[in-house]
Amino acid sequence: MLNQFLLGRLLLLSCALLFSVAVTAETLPGSSGMAQGIYYQTFGNGQPVLIINGGPGLDSAGFEPVAKAIAAQGFQSILFDQRGTGRSVLPAINADNIRLALMVQDIEHLRQHLQHDKLIILGHSFGGMLGAAYAAKYPQHIQKLIFSSSGGLDLQFRDQIAERLLQNLSLEEQIKLQMYQLRQRSGDDSVSTRDKLAQLRANAYVIDKTKASLIAARLKVVNMTINSLVFADLDNMHFDLKQQFKTFEAPVLVLQGEKDIISVDTAKTIAGSFSNARLVLMPNCAHYGWLDQPQLYYNALFEFLRSAPVRHS
Repeated sequence: MLNQFLLGRLLLLSCALLFSVAVTAETLPGSSGMAQGIYYQTFGNGQPVLIINGGPGLDSAGFEPVAKAIAAQGFQSILFDQRGTGRSVLPAINADNIRLALMVQDIEHLRQHLQHDKLIILGHSFGGMLGAAYAAKYPQHIQKLIFSSSGGLDLQFRDQIAERLLQNLSLEEQIKLQMYQLRQRSGDDSVSTRDKLAQLRANAYVIDKTKASLIAARLKVVNMTINSLVFADLDNMHFDLKQQFKTFEAPVLVLQGEKDIISVDTAKTIAGSFSNARLVLMPNCAHYGWLDQPQLYYNALFEFLRSAPVRHS
């Protein structure tokens, strides 16, 4: 039997990958800076699209190709390293400074620093949960909201992770995964064991297995202390935003792979919590739509970005 708690912590870890995308981006103006200790990069000019990578415990490294693809469509894309990751260094990593409320405030500080009244937010994996938390507190600063293979608006999505992860692995891979998990729980935390576990888990995140090695590389560098602290905070606060968007009017797009380790039911619940949401289910697609179904993913994304926001009197 797989360690479901461990899987619940690991499901969103491979979300900052060194990928190329099937969209050619022109040479785009870019800049970087700091906003109250948070490192950020911007690409292009136009309406701002803030990309929130997954994790928690990973920086934004590897999302540049996605950011540049969006910027090439005439937007300003923004990447940032979440607190304690990458260049957003903290003096200490503990429960006092790794909390969802502080991560939400980091986004607000960044918005103010860049002097944007409204943001289009694209949250991938855990980034969707963080984006939803920001939108719940600052709905007046949201122009559009995009959930990309997102974790849920509550924590029930973790219940199906173990089963869905196994479904994306062969029987041989399942046996090997459990064997190496047992070794690790017995005290073997060697580089070899960590490498094997990362490679096996990575195979569950994509249908296109040629990309699995890139995902495995990121699984090995996640800051598990940050990851544990964030999920502990979510558990302690009984994270549940499903009822927070009854008066939320901004357009919402939910992009979800049918073979994702996060269930389609989770995506349907997200879409159903908003009055103005569109759900796009991608066949033969796991956790990374721009890898498994790049044409479908980007077509839906770009169409949504270019569409005129609904005006309410």
